Amino acid sequence: MAEYKGTIGILTGGGDVPGLNPAIRAITIRAVREGYKVIGLRRGWGGIVDMVRDKEADNSNHFQVLTEDIVNRAGRTGGTFLHTSRTRPSRLPGALVPPHLRNEYKEDINDLTPEVLKNLEWLGIDYLIPIGGDDTLSYGYRLHTEGFKVVAIPKTMDNDVPGTDYCIGFGTCVTRTIELTHTLRTTSGSHERFLVIEVFGRYAGYSALLPTMAGAADRCVIPEHPFDIDQLTELLVYDRGRHPSNYSVVLVSEGATILGDDEMSFEGHETDQYGHKKLGGIGDRVAALLKEHSPKYNNGRRINVVNQRLGYLVRCGDPDALDSIVPMAFGNLALDLILEGSTGRLVSIRNGVYDSVTLDVINGPHKVVDVQKYYNADRLRPNYKTFDRKPLFIMTSDM
Repeated sequence: MAEYKGTIGILTGGGDVPGLNPAIRAITIRAVREGYKVIGLRRGWGGIVDMVRDKEADNSNHFQVLTEDIVNRAGRTGGTFLHTSRTRPSRLPGALVPPHLRNEYKEDINDLTPEVLKNLEWLGIDYLIPIGGDDTLSYGYRLHTEGFKVVAIPKTMDNDVPGTDYCIGFGTCVTRTIELTHTLRTTSGSHERFLVIEVFGRYAGYSALLPTMAGAADRCVIPEHPFDIDQLTELLVYDRGRHPSNYSVVLVSEGATILGDDEMSFEGHETDQYGHKKLGGIGDRVAALLKEHSPKYNNGRRINVVNQRLGYLVRCGDPDALDSIVPMAFGNLALDLILEGSTGRLVSIRNGVYDSVTLDVINGPHKVVDVQKYYNADRLRPNYKTFDRKPLFIMTSDM
């Protein structure tokens, strides 16, 4: 048995993705064998906020001690067995302040960071490994600035965390998008329609661009380039006419905007604790407009549309091969950093090589598609050139 070296806390925040459980498994197994105790913090930052610092209190809903047996059972599955939330401890609405703290925190918006630090100390956690997107990790950086030892792991379907070419969940997102788009082709071809598929991507168009590059779609529209609906309609009519089954396909990033729009399309006006409104609806708008504009480019005849939002279908279920392998490597990278005493870091992949960068990168701009390099704005599709010496996913995190 290795000599005890300290206690590591793990949490998963934001949206679930396939690959979170493999990352938790990799961290735990390596950490236990190196001599660390591992504690899983439940429901993202929510568990550590709601905790009661009393040995007699029932905190089973807020944390659990992790063992090899526990993580082995979950490590091959999707989602996160630690559960997740979009809790932001530094801007917690008064209604979400735990009952035992309401006498002290009475504002409409409250910063519970002092309680978070006390709770981490009460649990005896020496190092914290948050796994999440830029929102979750931005609070991890806040704790780092408060002096806590943090090593972060990037995950998001959108692949837009700065400082890394790859985020956990992206491979499965691309794989599922390709599979589901090909599945929907049979209906589109049978009815000779346009196929409009809305995919993930608030700020970055990687989850539309890569599947299109792989042949899943004829065209794609991405957040980085507002598109003209007439241009898209004309191109899709052209594609449809060249296809033996008389249909064509476009992938639409959820954050894409039509030329002239002031903002993205949202399901409503309510925001989460990080200030984000829930995206959704651009696919519906594009579908309706394509139907309306199609006669102009199709000899006066309207073309109907098959319209589908993939949404949770690409983030549920088991991870693909890449999202089983990369989380394993990221988890071990995090332990390497802890063992060498290097914290305030984000594990990463840069130009196809595993690495790490300083965690303050999370405060920079979102990683987005370089339109000039990777997107043909005249053709509304990826550039299919300059692949020599490019990494696996072609588009890097360099701005």
